[in-house]
Amino acid sequence: AGRAKRPRGAGRQLEAGMRGILITCNMNERKCVGEAYSLLGEYGDLLYGPEQFSDHEERLSGSDREEDEDDVEAALKKEVGQIRASTEQKLRRFQSVESGANNVVFIRTQGIEPENLVHHILKDMHTTKKKKTRVILRMLPISGTCKAFMEDMKKYTETFFEPWFKAPNKGTFQIVYKARNNSHMSREEVIKELAGIVGSLNPENKVDLNNPQYTIVVEIIKTVCCLSVVRDYVLFRKYNLQEVVKSNKEDAQQNPSSVTEEQNSEVAKAETEEQEKSPKEVKEDNK
Repeated sequence: AGRAKRPRGAGRQLEAGMRGILITCNMNERKCVGEAYSLLGEYGDLLYGPEQFSDHEERLSGSDREEDEDDVEAALKKEVGQIRASTEQKLRRFQSVESGANNVVFIRTQGIEPENLVHHILKDMHTTKKKKTRVILRMLPISGTCKAFMEDMKKYTETFFEPWFKAPNKGTFQIVYKARNNSHMSREEVIKELAGIVGSLNPENKVDLNNPQYTIVVEIIKTVCCLSVVRDYVLFRKYNLQEVVKSNKEDAQQNPSSVTEEQNSEVAKAETEEQEKSPKEVKEDNK
């Protein structure tokens, strides 16, 4: 009975080395996976074109067709084989795996850039204000993963951060941190160490909680650290699909490159409150 209740993707676990999209939802993980496949498939096709499926099994010579015309059983087997092959191919671009935390879905990606795809989705939803999901809350691209131990994270991020922060590249940044089912990592230590690495790549990189060019997302689940560097984190409501479609005065310009002072103050306040939490509150957050 316990095995039957396991969500889709059973047997496939989030692990270091994966890239993909981390999605939070409200209770209904199965429906969340369905919404994710639909949304990612729609925008994935727009950005990268329809997936190219192998058609070697579908190719039949003229003689083969003639032989199969009256062979119902062979035709049925061929159709079943094609459906199975097509399904396997479709799962290659987006594949749900067990995240290791409740109300969190991880969609493993291959052949695409998670940060570009998710930013495109949020930008479109922010512009059109068209709600496309019911149970998906936040959708965070995960461009890299490593083991959730400080030494592993330091070694990994020294290279991972280079495209954004290594001289001559530079930018203002903030770090947002969340841990689930993990009690051995320290929020303060992680933020301090990662900020230090960004600074070492280029001294001109500066922390900015009001209007950062980049937001470094650190999501730790059990012993896996998920990382990404995203743009427009404030404007896109912390990458929340339910919030980004809400109409408001601040979004009138619909310009992903600009953020109003009111939005900045709200996020700065949120970040400050997060940092000022007591150890007990932080521990409860990590559950």
